[in-house]
Amino acid sequence: MEKTNNKKGIVKTLNRLSIKIIDRYIIRKFLGTFTFSLLMIIVIAVVFDLTEKLDDFMEKEAPLRAIIFDYYLNFIPYFATIFSPLFVFISVIFFTSRMAVNTEIIAILSGGMSFRRMMWPYFIASLVIAIFAFTFTNFVIPQANLKRIDFENKYYRITRVKRGQVVNFHRQVYKNVYMYMERYNPEIQTGTNFTLERFDDSGRLESKLTATRVTWDTTTSKWSAWTYYIRDFKDSVEVISRGLRIDTALTIRPEDFSRDPQYVGTMRYKELNDYIGLLRLQGSDELKLFLIEKHRRFANPFSVFILTLIGVSLSSKKIRGGIGMQIGIGLALSFSYILFMQFASQFSLKGNLDPMLAMWIPNILYLAIALFLYRLAPK
Repeated sequence: MEKTNNKKGIVKTLNRLSIKIIDRYIIRKFLGTFTFSLLMIIVIAVVFDLTEKLDDFMEKEAPLRAIIFDYYLNFIPYFATIFSPLFVFISVIFFTSRMAVNTEIIAILSGGMSFRRMMWPYFIASLVIAIFAFTFTNFVIPQANLKRIDFENKYYRITRVKRGQVVNFHRQVYKNVYMYMERYNPEIQTGTNFTLERFDDSGRLESKLTATRVTWDTTTSKWSAWTYYIRDFKDSVEVISRGLRIDTALTIRPEDFSRDPQYVGTMRYKELNDYIGLLRLQGSDELKLFLIEKHRRFANPFSVFILTLIGVSLSSKKIRGGIGMQIGIGLALSFSYILFMQFASQFSLKGNLDPMLAMWIPNILYLAIALFLYRLAPK
């Protein structure tokens, strides 16, 4: 008897959650409004960006094909993914407000559908957008960013150094171990005026290696220091050794020289995870930047659900100010969310705030706001 009742309860739940005509209507409205608003803002963004950079493109003689295919076709998905949570919010506010003004919300609730059940199609549409944002951010956007940044470095940004070359390269390679290279040439995988310093936990210099150049040995996958000079400090006694060549145990690889902080968005998820593991091994100060990027890629898609709940709760009731008032409140909340996210990341980079906590604090705070507004929404 108990098993029969449980089965009946499951069947009733599945029936309640099955896609109905009104669900398809809300999903279609949601995704349609979101797509339209995103396309409109992308067109505006491209026009403004082209107006700003047109003189530089003409001065650097950027080919039209490169501008279209290498830059703007990679700029559009980057821009769309970054601002998708914001336009989810605006879309929900806009079309739900119109439904409320046209008394469609009242008709839905009066027909026996609960407010909680009415949220079901909203969250289905949000899930579609969140999966889209997560997939693009972790697997599509990194390659698009790589092409876009390469185009900007060639035709927009002014660089003194030949593309691909690195100058005055500093990096922590292990705990208390630091390296410096005056210039690195990726074509011949050679660096000049190399220095490797090791300190103890109190900050005193224990050993220093200098070399006129270092080269990457593809056979052994190691760096070789040429015409080296080593100073070791033991018990206040300096021991000096020198030679023609010595292999090092550096964890840096030639491709890591392109890992400038601006390239954090060019790594796919697995590549980002592997590089974070390497930075942990090195004890690098750059670790926080890459951890923030990793946790942002999860926090941003999740924010779609939170902003959807806030949007529906705000706009499902007629108010005296009309749609304009609700859209204004929605914009204020969405921009404050983006601003809060930026502040949290800076607190993590400059302070002691954990990167994961920094990226999820805005979601936690706005989830509390969403639940509060949900309780006030008409039932």
